Amino acid sequence: MVDFPRYAIYYAPTSGSALDRFGTRLLGYDAWTGEDVPFPDDVIKAAPDWRDLSGDPRKYGFHATLKAPFALAPGKSEADLLAACATFAATPRLVAVIAPVVDAISGFIAVVPAGRSRALDRLAADCVEQFDGFRAPLTAADRARRNPAALTAAQCAHLDQWGYPYVFDAFRFHMTLTGRLDAVRRESVLAMLRGRFSELGIAQLAIERIAVFRQDDARARFRIVGSWPLHRPDGT
Repeated sequence: MVDFPRYAIYYAPTSGSALDRFGTRLLGYDAWTGEDVPFPDDVIKAAPDWRDLSGDPRKYGFHATLKAPFALAPGKSEADLLAACATFAATPRLVAVIAPVVDAISGFIAVVPAGRSRALDRLAADCVEQFDGFRAPLTAADRARRNPAALTAAQCAHLDQWGYPYVFDAFRFHMTLTGRLDAVRRESVLAMLRGRFSELGIAQLAIERIAVFRQDDARARFRIVGSWPLHRPDGT
C-alpha cells in the first residue's frame, strides 16, 4: 500500500514561460497553481478526445522526472526535504542546455532533448543519489506495480536499489504530453504537437531549476510546493 503524501523532484519550466504555457494548456492543468486550464481550441478541434489522450500525464503536471515519486522515510519531513533541495540547488553546477523537440517515446509523446546531455544526466543522477535518504523503502506491492518481469536485469537492480527502474543508464529526460497511443493515432497527434511546438521558437532550453511536487492522496494531482534555481559555477 502506497503511503501518502508522495513527493517527487522534477524539472518544471518557469511559471508563465512559453514552455510552461505550452505544457499546462495541453495537459489542462497548472501544477504551479493547482488549477484547471482550458485546452487550446485548435487542439480540441483536431482531437475531440484530447482530454482522454492527455489524461495520464495530467495527474502529474507538466514536468520531467529527476527523482521519481516516493513517500517520505520515517523521521523525514516535508520541511527537511525542501531544505535539502534548497541546499542542493545552491551548490554550483554546470547547467544543462538542450535542444528540445517533440517526439514519441515508448508509445507516448513528449518534449525530449534532440541529443544526449552529460550535464543533464549528471543532474538526474545526483538527484537520484542525494535525495534517496528521504525515500521510504519500496513495498512489495509497489515493486509489483512496476512489472519487474518486463524490465531488464539492470532496470530491476535499479528498482530494488533506488525505487525506480529508469535511472542512470536507463534515464531519458522527457516532458510527457499524452498517454500511450497506438501507432496510427500517434503519428497524427505527433504531427499536430510538433506543429504547435515549432511556433514557440525554442531552439535551446536551459534545465536551470528543480521543483518538489506533492501528491496528497491517490486521487489527487501533483502540485508544486517548492522550486529553486540551480546556481552556476560563476555564481549566477
